[in-house]
Amino acid sequence: MRTHHKARTRLVLTGAAMLTAIGLLAGCTAGAEEEAAVDGGGTSTEENAESGETVVIGFSGPAADHGWLGAINSGAQAAADSFDDVELRVAEGTNDANAQIAAVETFINDGVDAIVLLPTDGAALTEVAIAAMAAGIPVINVDREFSSPFAARATILGDNYGMGVSAGTYICEQLGGEGFVAEIAGIDSLPLTQDRSRGFEDALSDCGLEVDARVAADFTVAGGESVTSQLLAANPQIDAIWNHDDDQGIGVLAAITAAGREEFFMMGGAGSRNAMDAIAADDSVLKATVIYPSTQAADGVALARLIAQAKTMGDLITPGIPKRIVLDAPVVTKDNVEEFIDLSFAS
Repeated sequence: MRTHHKARTRLVLTGAAMLTAIGLLAGCTAGAEEEAAVDGGGTSTEENAESGETVVIGFSGPAADHGWLGAINSGAQAAADSFDDVELRVAEGTNDANAQIAAVETFINDGVDAIVLLPTDGAALTEVAIAAMAAGIPVINVDREFSSPFAARATILGDNYGMGVSAGTYICEQLGGEGFVAEIAGIDSLPLTQDRSRGFEDALSDCGLEVDARVAADFTVAGGESVTSQLLAANPQIDAIWNHDDDQGIGVLAAITAAGREEFFMMGGAGSRNAMDAIAADDSVLKATVIYPSTQAADGVALARLIAQAKTMGDLITPGIPKRIVLDAPVVTKDNVEEFIDLSFAS
């Protein structure tokens, strides 16, 4: 492994998503007095911002068969392109765990400086990630967790449970504790869907509401349209709907339009551009969405660079890079959509 020196952190445009969400990596520039107070904590934001020896980072993610995944992949490349001391080697996206394992093994054999990995299956990729770590290559785990704490140097996650809490809290605020609530989930077998539903149910229960009707789609437009048609046919009166995913939300809205239903309001999830445009226009039942950051792989590239160059996070007093980072899940409405629209992704 090479010894790396000083580097630079920039704001990154991740396709349609700006990496302002990772202020935690660069932070705001501190005044002279503040810098003096934390000088012993590690490298400063300014030091991290200086270019250093080139870092070779291997990146592997699933096939971009979904708008959010497409933004994940393009965000990783955009982040790398923003640094003149990062070389990103991108494996072909795949939903085949064995093919992804082979890609990581290639990175190990090539002796890259770090690996950013969004596993198609966290458990299946755990062993090869441990092998990379054992070879002295730090692994940054993105979005889907490995099954061993020894498989990653750092983990960056969206907050699936927090998404459910945010959605349930918003609906409670709008309904005041009374109303018929429906839920359109993604794929029920996935832990992320289970976490979102659990957070949603917990938040609703705090204001005396519950999920009165629930269907699960498959994170596709066709799936969203099909299950929503069934949901609407079975329930003549609905007050609020939470749809877990803005990509499948295109189909959800199509079904709602076809049924001529508008007695309820809906909120989405993830933060697509078309959802935010609809929220800003305020001319449909879609009134809000909950962010699930598509900047996670871009964040991973920025962290991989700092780790490989033995840097710390700017503006943190404690030296080193945190082991685990869970990103926020804010609610976007017409009142704050302009603050978030540059973080959106194309469906």
